[in-house]
Amino acid sequence: MARELTDEERQLASDMVVRARAAMAQIEDWSQKDLDRLSQAIAWYSGNEKTFTRLAQQGVDESGIGDREGRPAKRFKIHMVLRDVLRTPSTGIVETDEDRGLVKYAKPAGVIASLIPMTNPAMTPPVTGVSSANARNAVIFSPHPRTAQTTYEMVEVMRAACRAVGAPEDLFQSIRKPSIPLTQHVMEICDLTLATGGKPMVKAAYSSGRPAYGVGAGNSSIVIDETADLDIAAMNTRISKTSDFGSGCSADGNIIIQKSVYDDMIKALIAEGGYLCSDEEKALLEKAMWDENGNRTFPTIACRPQQTAEVAGFEIPADRKFLMVENQGKIGPEHKFSKEKLTTLMALYHFESFDDALDTVSKIYSTGGKGHSCGIYSHNDENIDRLARLAPVSRMMVRQPQSKANAGAWTNGMPMTSSLGCGIWGGNITNENVTMKHMMNYTWVSRPIAEDRPSEQDLFGEFFGQEIA
Repeated sequence: MARELTDEERQLASDMVVRARAAMAQIEDWSQKDLDRLSQAIAWYSGNEKTFTRLAQQGVDESGIGDREGRPAKRFKIHMVLRDVLRTPSTGIVETDEDRGLVKYAKPAGVIASLIPMTNPAMTPPVTGVSSANARNAVIFSPHPRTAQTTYEMVEVMRAACRAVGAPEDLFQSIRKPSIPLTQHVMEICDLTLATGGKPMVKAAYSSGRPAYGVGAGNSSIVIDETADLDIAAMNTRISKTSDFGSGCSADGNIIIQKSVYDDMIKALIAEGGYLCSDEEKALLEKAMWDENGNRTFPTIACRPQQTAEVAGFEIPADRKFLMVENQGKIGPEHKFSKEKLTTLMALYHFESFDDALDTVSKIYSTGGKGHSCGIYSHNDENIDRLARLAPVSRMMVRQPQSKANAGAWTNGMPMTSSLGCGIWGGNITNENVTMKHMMNYTWVSRPIAEDRPSEQDLFGEFFGQEIA
């Protein structure tokens, strides 16, 4: 049973919100130029190579999961968010539609409660902060207990950026000693919650009684047909699967390959560092990766494949970068490898016709990951279109490394984010990448226009004038 909120925690939360509102008041009348300069300072202070590398690696050390050498590369996300923010007006008139007589004014959402996952304690705060400050909001960050120190130190960096441009540092605050009761109370007294993390965190945000943007679970599935460039597909799959040791919900989890190129694709994946497990090794992995309640075991989450294999009781060569298990026909709640893996392991399937591929996709998302994302390696536009029409996902990447693309990339048009909305499928209110526009209120001003009323005959078409019995 969860403990009660203490009087000290209640007072702490109240004081933080008071300071946050006072800080917002100080930048209420800032110009777009001043707000953009504030965002630039936050992005530079947090996203310069030296600072971000230190804190990204500290987050891995503090949590015990993730790729210490690779995680610093995520700083590009801060840069991309800044790019998007600088192109988006956030104060005063932000949109005008003269034909419809409409003018839209942007205003702050208020004090935001931002729940930070242990997988990205250095990256998520500035990604949120660059946008939030530009929208004239304040943020109270509630870190995961395993990475509270890293989150706190990154927020201190962001506070220093505020001071450098004459903005109030209390635009950003971090809870030093997070607890479930304290986090729940902060969500209850803030204006908006951004919940980036696991299902319990998102559920708590939705039950807070305040507006919330949550994310859904991933189980990214990738279709590879016979028109794909297999070498590029294999390389991108390796890049996506091994990014931060597969900790991201966008990492390739299920690879669905056309039978005619299945063997060649396996060879290409092995050339990229894959290790194809035997049936015996697969059985050992299943026992090691899930406990008796079906929950993922911590020692096998977001780690090198050698560690996962060792925990399972076998060895793989030191140069292998990810594990593969064949899982043909084994999809459903009772087949654990058809679910989200959250580590450097993928399940392999094959199909004859594209109808078979679509059937496999449907079964996988009925098991888990509905609303999140999928991908395809194909040069057949009909196949791309058919997958897009069928897949119950909010985003689909074509010929791109999934975990490096669907939250935004320099080479696609997806808005950069650290929060991927999964729509009604995933129990979320939006299918979009959550960005600055979701952190603002809008006032619509409507002026009269010439009457826009079609005739009834035009409106009802062939049904106009028909007698109703």
